[in-house]
Amino acid sequence: MEAVATGRTGDGLLTAACGCRRPNLGWHDRNSPAADALESMIRSAASAIFLLSSLALAAAQTPPAATSPPTAPSKPTVKKAATKPKAAAVKPAEQMNSGPCRLGVISAIGEHYSVQKFGVTIFEAEAKEVPIDWGLDDLVFARVRAATNNDSSIRRIAYPKGAFDPFYHAKAIFIPDPKETLPVIVKGFTANANCDRYLVATTFKTKLPNSNMTLNGIGTYNQGLGSLIRHSHLFANVAITLIDGRSYEQIKRPLTDIGANLATSMRLFEDPITKLDNSLFPDPPETASANVALRERTRALVTDRLDRGLPGYLKQD
Repeated sequence: MEAVATGRTGDGLLTAACGCRRPNLGWHDRNSPAADALESMIRSAASAIFLLSSLALAAAQTPPAATSPPTAPSKPTVKKAATKPKAAAVKPAEQMNSGPCRLGVISAIGEHYSVQKFGVTIFEAEAKEVPIDWGLDDLVFARVRAATNNDSSIRRIAYPKGAFDPFYHAKAIFIPDPKETLPVIVKGFTANANCDRYLVATTFKTKLPNSNMTLNGIGTYNQGLGSLIRHSHLFANVAITLIDGRSYEQIKRPLTDIGANLATSMRLFEDPITKLDNSLFPDPPETASANVALRERTRALVTDRLDRGLPGYLKQD
C-alpha cells in the first residue's frame, strides 16, 4: 500500500493518510510554543556560526599592515651652559696708544737707499736712489723705546704717504717756504695725537771729507781709480729734530747737534763699522734691495748712530 503525506506549513497544520489500519491518522501541530522557541534558537545559532565563519575568512584574506622599521631611541637633548663672551684682547699697539703721550716718534728715513760711485773727477760720479723695505723706520722707534726703558708714554706716530716730500724735495732756494719745514709738516698730521713733544728722524746730505762729493741720506759708496784701486764704505746721515707738541716750535739741542755731527765726520774713515768689502757693493745699484748682507750691515750702522745721538734728545729738561 502506498503512503502519501501532505502537509501545510505556515498555519501549523499537518495531516497524514496511510493505508494502515488506522487511516486518517493526524500528526500533532509542530508549531507549538516550545517548538517555535527551539527553531528560533537553531536559526540564531546557525546565523551566528555563519557570521563568525565569514569574519574569519575575511580576516584570513586581509594582508598584514606594513610596519615601519624600529627607530633608534632619540638621545636626550643636552643644553649647553651659556658661555660668557670673552673680552677682546688688547693688542700691544693699542696698549701703546692708550694713555698720555709724552713723546711721539716719527721716522722718515727708510724708503730709499743711496748707491754712489766716485772717480778721480766729478764727471766720473754716479748716484742712484733705490727703493728699499728694510724696516729702518721700525728700527728708529725700537731704539727710542730701548733708550727709555720701554716707556709706555712713548708712541709711534703714523703719517700719510708723501707727507715729507716737501721737506726732501724743497723748491725754495733763497727764502725757506714754511710749508717745507718739519714743524709745519708734522703739525699737518698730528692734530689728534696730543703728544707733549715729537721726535722726528730724517736724513740729510753731507760732503764727503776731502772732496766735493755729496753723500745723500743712507747708503753706500765706492771710490777709487779705475777698477783696481777702489774702496767701499757705508754711510748713515740721520738727523734728529725735537718739536714742541703745543706750539710746534723746534726745540734746540745745540751741543747735541754739534757733537753728533762732528763725531760722525771724524769717524767716516776710522770707524770699522762703515768699511764695506768691495764684493758687497751693489753693482748694478738695483741689486741693493735684495742684498741681505748689505741690509744687515746698514741696519747695524743706523743702530750705532741712533744709540749715540738719541740720549741727548731724550733727556728731560
